Amino acid sequence: MDFEKVGKIIDKHQQKRTALISILHDIQDHYNHLPEEALKKVASRLKMDLNDIYGVATFYKAFSLIPKGRHSITLCLGTACHVRGGPKILREVTKLLNIEPGQTTKDKKFSFNVVNCLGVCAIGPVMFADGKFYGEMNPVKAKRVIEKIGKNRKKGNEVKS
Repeated sequence: MDFEKVGKIIDKHQQKRTALISILHDIQDHYNHLPEEALKKVASRLKMDLNDIYGVATFYKAFSLIPKGRHSITLCLGTACHVRGGPKILREVTKLLNIEPGQTTKDKKFSFNVVNCLGVCAIGPVMFADGKFYGEMNPVKAKRVIEKIGKNRKKGNEVKS
């Protein structure tokens, strides 16, 4: 745990309690999750109860207390995507990555999630990978996307210790 880095993040936000969410986002951007040691440091520096920090970290879906992969893949299984082949894509992705939705590969390369809507139904089925939407998805395209992003390290979001 790089306590100096966590301290710099807190200092960047002028140790303001009102900046807690921004501080947590920056820590997660650095570590790909919110390590317990970092949350303790935030609680100490902001003079807040650790339970309050955990309350915020667990309330928002954007935060994770467990390590995530360098690459994030989200598959939409809302109605439009489901009827256009979403379940076939789900089977292909779980087979390729050898994980279920909500899990991260053992090598911490990929995290995979399923949602009920990504809000781009017109181009469904949709996969959202590393910040980019991939529409009119099918199992073959999903495999290509995963192979493509797997070859590249996600800039600015590698796991650091």
